[in-house]
Amino acid sequence: MNDETGLTCSFCGEVQAPDMPLIAGTSGHICQSCVRLASQVVSSWGRRQSVNNPIKKPPVPLVIKQALDNYIIGQDDAKEAMSVAVYNHYKRLVAESKTSGMEFSDNEIEVDKSNILLIGPTGTGKTLLVSTLAKIVNVPFVIADATTMTQAGYVGEDVESVLYRLVDAADGNIALAEWGIVYIDEIDKIARRDESAHGARDISGEGVQQALLKLVEGTQVKLTDKSKRKENASEVMIDTRNILFIVGGAFAGIEKIITNRVSPKTTEIGFHADPVVKFEQEQTELIEEITPDDLRYFGLIPEFIGRFPVITKLMELDEEALVRILKEPKNALVRQYQKLFQYDEVELEFTDSALHAISRQALDRGTGARGLRGVIESILQRSMFEIPSEDTKISKCCIDIHEDSEGFVIDKICDENDEDTDKEKVSMSS
Repeated sequence: MNDETGLTCSFCGEVQAPDMPLIAGTSGHICQSCVRLASQVVSSWGRRQSVNNPIKKPPVPLVIKQALDNYIIGQDDAKEAMSVAVYNHYKRLVAESKTSGMEFSDNEIEVDKSNILLIGPTGTGKTLLVSTLAKIVNVPFVIADATTMTQAGYVGEDVESVLYRLVDAADGNIALAEWGIVYIDEIDKIARRDESAHGARDISGEGVQQALLKLVEGTQVKLTDKSKRKENASEVMIDTRNILFIVGGAFAGIEKIITNRVSPKTTEIGFHADPVVKFEQEQTELIEEITPDDLRYFGLIPEFIGRFPVITKLMELDEEALVRILKEPKNALVRQYQKLFQYDEVELEFTDSALHAISRQALDRGTGARGLRGVIESILQRSMFEIPSEDTKISKCCIDIHEDSEGFVIDKICDENDEDTDKEKVSMSS
């Protein structure tokens, strides 16, 4: 539209100026503010269409668990709980998008989400479980770390930073990001610390828990495009009501809290009092006994615990489970190192006795499945250094351990038909 001063916006009537350019159309013009407003309106219209493409039919929990079984050994209870939670998340998405033909008896009923709290010692597969789940689900998925978060206004990341990453995972589609899944690791590191005499604010502990309350439960959060200057930054609103939150942590030391609660108490004193029997229970059994009260004594505030109705425990791995982890998953450690040796045209082989010895040494380190790689690296370090540069062509490398040996024995075979091999000994303490 033209007037006495020049071109104007066909929607709001804004006059064209050097700092206010207009986009020309076939029969009119539009300004930057109207374009942004129209984009937000179209995004709100296209909420159902946005989730229509990625979600066709929700995978049943059994299918999700079978996919997890290909990468994770054991932890069946945790895998079942995660599979059910993700399946229900899909069903809520389907009920909103109306794309799968699933019909509910009462469309006015809104199903609330069930956030998940994962508890288990280090090296039991919490992060692996969630990262593998990210490959299976077809919604935006991000993994964040609670140790980097601080209360708003302090140096560090605000809790809203996970939403920025979720929007990035959805390629900027706000409607799709509102159906995403967020995993926050190391949640036990933001436990409330003891009050000090100095009265310092707990900005990285209880402060973070308080900041996460409304975010986890569901609220409208205003996100600003940080790539633009402050005066030109655009703002969008994201609703976290349908975002599934999963948090996990090792909660080291919570066994003492559980032991104090479940151990038998006695108030008798004197010579005729029954002696107090020392209460002993396996760590695996103690984790099974965990309750929300134990988490509260550990340092999580009750409001935060109440927003995670599903508490899933991951059990500590034993020697047999570690041996299976070494050789059964698709990306098993044995297969990974065999792949590395294949680049040098060398066949790598581990005997069963060696695998059990590696697992026992990893258990002694107390780092769970994470300790397996460190043990194998210490065993193969010398071989991986020498084999690529040796003049004699090595065709096979076999790692074994003998009952009368104090360490691992590595046989470097130059020819499969040759009885003479180059033997190398690696101590068990390497």
